[in-house]
Amino acid sequence: MSIEKLVDDFAEHVAAQTDAIFRGDSRTGNRHAKRYVAAFEKLRSHGDAGREALTTLFTHPRMDVRVAAAAHLLRYRTAEARAVLQEIAKGEGLAAFEASESLKRWDEGSWALDPE
Repeated sequence: MSIEKLVDDFAEHVAAQTDAIFRGDSRTGNRHAKRYVAAFEKLRSHGDAGREALTTLFTHPRMDVRVAAAAHLLRYRTAEARAVLQEIAKGEGLAAFEASESLKRWDEGSWALDPE
């Protein structure tokens, strides 16, 4: 599978998980979460090229996708990922909460989405 397809899958499943959560469908949401995590693991297997490809989602139209990409790339692109998360955390709603929680975990040293 191409790196670009993996990035598309990551974005698609993050968005689908959020939509399922808003419908109250946790089973479907969990299924989509597993799929975007799997896409990220495959991107990681490509090393920095895979991580770099995911940075294209920092400007995605959906906030939830931007948050997920930035949260997963905090170790790789710390300054840019923090900037994305800080901007979204200023708002309200689920994406803002997720952004602020990601920053909190990073600052306290418990963040572990992309281990070295």
